Amino acid sequence: MNWDQVEGNWKQFKGKVKEKWGRITDDELDVISGRRQQLEGVIQRKYGKTKEEVQREVDEFCTACSRD
Repeated sequence: MNWDQVEGNWKQFKGKVKEKWGRITDDELDVISGRRQQLEGVIQRKYGKTKEEVQREVDEFCTACSRD
């Protein structure tokens, strides 16, 4: 699954994002609104990870979603 599919179905994926990255608030999820860069920035800030780590995690998230 690519990010365009996640973005297009953001309301469905918000719950999965919340499960994986539980520190992200519902308000932040609303602001992110499916934008990958916004999500990556919030994850970096909340979890203190590098940009590369976050990009890898988001890629893995997309792959996992395609299996569901």
